[in-house]
Amino acid sequence: MTSFQPVSESLVLRQDHNGVGTLTLNRPKAYNALSIQCMEALTAAFKEIDTDSSIKSVVLAGSGKGFCAGHDLREMRSNPTREFYQQTFETCASLMLTITHLTKPVIARIHGIATAAGCQLVSTCDLAVAEESSRFGTPGVNIGLFCSTPMVALSRVVSRKHAMEMLLLGEMISAQRAYEMGLINQITTTEQLEPFTQEMAEKIAAKSPLTLKIGKEAFYQQIDQELSSAYQYCSQVMTENMLARDASEGIDAFMEKRPPVWCGK
Repeated sequence: MTSFQPVSESLVLRQDHNGVGTLTLNRPKAYNALSIQCMEALTAAFKEIDTDSSIKSVVLAGSGKGFCAGHDLREMRSNPTREFYQQTFETCASLMLTITHLTKPVIARIHGIATAAGCQLVSTCDLAVAEESSRFGTPGVNIGLFCSTPMVALSRVVSRKHAMEMLLLGEMISAQRAYEMGLINQITTTEQLEPFTQEMAEKIAAKSPLTLKIGKEAFYQQIDQELSSAYQYCSQVMTENMLARDASEGIDAFMEKRPPVWCGK
């Protein structure tokens, strides 16, 4: 069953289908630029979807000609105060942390451009699928504004040299280059972008929701830990995971050659 509903005055649209919730940025005339209100609406939509037990995975997309062009520079220049700039970047940080801490995997579905904070969104999502003609960039250096906050997410998903290449040159890169860098997972044709991403999201949604929650949280907890600490932490996580009903069910189903029936506990 598919449901469709606007969220926060249509700045973000939500569509649910087969356990997948799709959130679409809806500022097409502004290339989905992230105004404060838009970021607040998207944060609220993510938090709402996180409490919906019928949704197991999430897709983030953009309306119009591109995924997201980054922060709303017109809004920022019309409010040239330290307080407003601070509010903008704190709101952005809150959005990115909400995505990272979400208990459900998030897939970015990219078409057109994903630049600056839009590239930050791509970097923050757990997975990313892009059409072959899409382009990515952190071009702030070209206008005297280094992409420092996008750098936080970007530098955690690509190598240091690749991150600095994007940040210092400020040039757009192709989907193929983004794939080679590890910024995105898959490239599709324009026609296949939506069905391919939906299929990927539904495959994830078919897994145990408890296992997905445990795994995503553990991934981000261990990624920056020292090696022995990471092993110690993940050993404890796996011990607790083994004691869950879904782990028992999954292992029994595997040995009995039948599909598992998840209970989320």
